[in-house]
Amino acid sequence: MSGGRAHELATSLAEVRQRVSDAERAAGRPAGGVVLVVVTKTFPASDVRLLAACGAVDVGESREPEAGRKAADCADLDLRWHQVGQVQTRKAAAVAAWADVVHSADRLRLVGALERGHRRALEEGARPEGHVLEVLVQVDLGDEPPGGEAGGRGGAAPRDLAELADAVAASEGLRLGGLMAVAPLGVDPREPFARLAELSARLRRDHPGATAVSAGMSGDLEAAVSAGATHVRVGRAVLGARPPIV
Repeated sequence: MSGGRAHELATSLAEVRQRVSDAERAAGRPAGGVVLVVVTKTFPASDVRLLAACGAVDVGESREPEAGRKAADCADLDLRWHQVGQVQTRKAAAVAAWADVVHSADRLRLVGALERGHRRALEEGARPEGHVLEVLVQVDLGDEPPGGEAGGRGGAAPRDLAELADAVAASEGLRLGGLMAVAPLGVDPREPFARLAELSARLRRDHPGATAVSAGMSGDLEAAVSAGATHVRVGRAVLGARPPIV
């Protein structure tokens, strides 16, 4: 591997991996149990290839049709593609054609659209026979703190989680993976991530296999790992500031 960008990505990826490892150790968790999803939205497919050369396997995207094009450009690589942003219902079929994991199911209509889109992808050969789409339910942790202005950052209300989880679990071709959340802005992330861990434990009473907890980004991954996150979604700390969206 040569070139300035290759060295930059290799160095930053190694630094983030070390942060995750240190966070696991500090939390008393086994080494290597947290999945690092490198979020490459707005960055070119060439960066995905450089990251794959460094051993990155899990790649996060959030914008259609950019994500679909990038996944197609990198189809020769052995990668696991994650849709980490919120999904418009009308784009669910496009997402189901390339994503292996969707982190952001937040309403029943979207669950139905993902099921139909995945079925179509199988019928049209866009996904291999037997492919299962893993789906996480996104929960809104955005209760406004006393005297604060922080709000939610997307997701279903906690009271709606059971209904959504049941719908995913009952859908043909979908597998309920667990929960995802984004920490509210302007608050210490430890409290909302602890609440997410409680919601995950409650979910597993009815769905024991729904063990995934997707939480934590560049600025708060340590707090997420401490609270039990199984997946962290990191973009800026690996790839740098995002290029302007045009």
